[in-house]
Amino acid sequence: MYEGNENIGMLLPVVLPIAAGAAVLLAKGLRRNRKTLLTLVLGTLFLEAALVVWALYAKGTLNLWQMTDSICLAFGIDEVSRLFAGLTAGVWLFVGIYSISYMKHEQEEHQFFGFYLIVLGILIGFDFSKNLITMYVFYELMTLTSLPLVLHERTREAVMAGLKYLFYSVAGAFLALFGIFVLIRICGNQTFTPGGVIRCLDDGTMVCILRDSIGTERIGQGLFLGAMLCILIGFGAKAGMFPLHGWLPTAHPAAPAPASAVLSGVITKSGVLAILRVVYFVAGPQALRGTWVQQIWILLTLTTVFMGSMLAYKEPVLKKRLAYSTVSQVSYVLFGLSVLQEQAFVGAMSHIVFHSLIKNALFLCAGAMIVITGKTRVEELRGLGVQMPLLLSCYTIVSLGLVGIPPTSGFVSKWYLATGALASGTGIWAWLGPAVLLVSALLTAGYLLPLTIQGFFPGADSPEGRKSEPSVWMMGPILVLTAGALLLGCFPGRLLAMLEAAAASTLL
Repeated sequence: MYEGNENIGMLLPVVLPIAAGAAVLLAKGLRRNRKTLLTLVLGTLFLEAALVVWALYAKGTLNLWQMTDSICLAFGIDEVSRLFAGLTAGVWLFVGIYSISYMKHEQEEHQFFGFYLIVLGILIGFDFSKNLITMYVFYELMTLTSLPLVLHERTREAVMAGLKYLFYSVAGAFLALFGIFVLIRICGNQTFTPGGVIRCLDDGTMVCILRDSIGTERIGQGLFLGAMLCILIGFGAKAGMFPLHGWLPTAHPAAPAPASAVLSGVITKSGVLAILRVVYFVAGPQALRGTWVQQIWILLTLTTVFMGSMLAYKEPVLKKRLAYSTVSQVSYVLFGLSVLQEQAFVGAMSHIVFHSLIKNALFLCAGAMIVITGKTRVEELRGLGVQMPLLLSCYTIVSLGLVGIPPTSGFVSKWYLATGALASGTGIWAWLGPAVLLVSALLTAGYLLPLTIQGFFPGADSPEGRKSEPSVWMMGPILVLTAGALLLGCFPGRLLAMLEAAAASTLL
């Protein structure tokens, strides 16, 4: 049981979108009346944003279900919950607005919107999770409910992509489940605690500092570290970390652009949040610092950063190129977490926000380009600046942000990541990490900016085209996300102050 006041308000942001999504899927009348369908979807998204903001200022916990004496599903809110839940609700709202125009070109749009709302509720529940069991339950639910977003087109490519997404996600989750069993054996209590509760004794055994009798539940360091590696690789599948990254470049091109946007900008971050919770709120940084697991974790993140950038650089299909980019960029976050240092932690957390804004904008731009021109390859989009100067300008600004050019937001997070790595005292990784990040930044410029150059400066022999910007419903969210990516780079102080406070309490 959890101490503190029970706050039923935490349940509303979870239940509302799930109920609305179920209504969209089950009510046949909504399939025939698009205006009513969109009114319900937009009303739910705006109300959900308000409920999340209200819940984020709430205190206390909510005990959902006491399954056994040792297994409890519970919600609680801390600084990490506030960051992820606020980001999720905001992005879901703007991508939902964009979808009004985009999904007009798709069949069975009520199914897309139904599952879109359900996944939002599941993600908020995942963000609010108070312990390991609750987090794992919502993690698995998120995989199952987001699968229809990948399968939406119902083509052979979409079905194969969906199966690959399901296999990678479930296999990773089961691998992580073994590690969770070991952690629960050590801890007994699975509640998230800033700084973690596991310590390594001089004889190499692991104990929980919260237990009344720490000598009765000792487990060897080898078993603990093996379990942690399983957790890092298993949850890393959702974050696109090597070696379980293969679903991302397959799922993104097959899914509609709004689904690709939230898969890349938000759902991949669920793997990051799961790893963050286990490392910083259960095991604790001290239990991993200097171990072989930390070394392997850093190696896997840097391998993913470089490999994803190289594959994106060589990929000619725009959406697949952006998918490989996500593989690389999300591992920037994991690298910042893996060095177990305060500045790098701040850089990782800020990159979660900045990458989400930037990558959602990029995928929405790509979707608009594909819908209007019917072209999917980068080389086919020459002269796009003549047709869509505003859209291509937004694409260019957020691309510079992903590269890390000041004053965009990407520069701020990468600065913290590099300086944190250099100050981490992790041996060769202290300088190799920033070097890999710099090489990746150059490759990022190499695979994003050619579209801008060829779009605005196509050459004299390029075909002429008439001006055809996306609709207001599509362009509005893109402009908001682009403005956010730019303004947070110019004025990051308040966000960084919040993250620095969270880092100070977490890296004890």
